[in-house]
Amino acid sequence: MQNILDRAARIVSLLDLTSLSGTETVDEIERLCARAEGPCGRVAAICVFPGHLPQVRASLAGLSLEQVELATVVNFPAGDLDADGSVREIREALALGATEVDLVFPYRAFLDGLTEQTGKYLDACRQACPVRLKVILETGELGSRDSIRAASLLAVERGADFLKTSTGKSLVHATPEAATIMLEVIAQGGGRVGFKASGGLRTMDDALVYLALADRIMGRDWVSPRTFRFGASSLLDDVQARAFDRGRP
Repeated sequence: MQNILDRAARIVSLLDLTSLSGTETVDEIERLCARAEGPCGRVAAICVFPGHLPQVRASLAGLSLEQVELATVVNFPAGDLDADGSVREIREALALGATEVDLVFPYRAFLDGLTEQTGKYLDACRQACPVRLKVILETGELGSRDSIRAASLLAVERGADFLKTSTGKSLVHATPEAATIMLEVIAQGGGRVGFKASGGLRTMDDALVYLALADRIMGRDWVSPRTFRFGASSLLDDVQARAFDRGRP
């Protein structure tokens, strides 16, 4: 059985260390970057609002952590059906150094039956985004299994690199039920699209639930930073505490 230190290292390697409060200071961003590598290894990405990307890039370079991805959010958290606005945001984020874009799916328009318009929105954003594109479905707002599955299929069809559960700003965050549907869609497509669990993940036990789902549905060898991420901030604290306070052999 994999010991707790191995599990901790696995989780950290898949983590998008995130700060999206909208009130971050220069010092807070600096401290966030300083946590990108620690006793359990290196995170996959730092995820912040676009305006913080130049500072993150400089801070990571100063720490010799250029391998850490620079992730940001677009159409966040509103999820409006505004292709021109989102394309503009994507281009601005790229100019600021983004290497990954987490894009909020226009879930309200989709639920209103505007499937064709939602597809065209995703097409425009995909065309504007040459880097990894993670589509945030906001599954808590989509609600039903059928809606989550249909949204997942549409996002995959229109070129998403990842399906992501939620913004963390709605009342319902990531759930194992929603993750199962998303992973099943990904599996049906041959596993080419990744999965990101985000919203409400605070503990190592939370993370292990989603890893177990991915291992069961996709196979143990599928999970890697190229195919699986966690989006969280406090998760890192709990993982390190579990690994080194109570996890020593």
